[in-house]
Amino acid sequence: MFGDLEKSRLVAYSAACIALIAVGSWISIPFFPVPLTLQTFFVLITGVVMKRSAVIPVTLYVLLGAAGLPVFHNGIAGLGVLLGPSGGYLLGFIPAALVAGYAYEYRSNVIHGIGLSIAAAIILLSGTAWLGYSTGMVPVAALMVGCVPFIIGDAIKVSAVYLISQRLP
Repeated sequence: MFGDLEKSRLVAYSAACIALIAVGSWISIPFFPVPLTLQTFFVLITGVVMKRSAVIPVTLYVLLGAAGLPVFHNGIAGLGVLLGPSGGYLLGFIPAALVAGYAYEYRSNVIHGIGLSIAAAIILLSGTAWLGYSTGMVPVAALMVGCVPFIIGDAIKVSAVYLISQRLP
């Protein structure tokens, strides 16, 4: 990598984004009906900052957690977490980061907002689908438990990321 500024930047940004997502998984803000964690916030920020390359640190984050590093919410880790009821949300981070990243390769604020919204929806829907499958819930019950309580918090996070992104170069 010596002399290759782009590769060096990719490695540095990836390390910083993985660290932010891991730290964000520990931050829990009391909110109704469920607390907000900043994990998804930093996944979306990764898309804003790294564009389509955001898929690299987010995938590495999921793989590090699956390998046993305590980077998931409250320090849990392991392949069992991905196979458990919340694993769909974590796996949904990967396509969400890609969608948010692609949206930020365009100059349109409308595309930015739509991309962030779709990315958040991908996380919620993949998490809800896996929750329903892994627990045997009927789809309506899975939506009521795995999606509806998170909509307001995710809308706040998407709005915050959008507003922050307006201030970034």
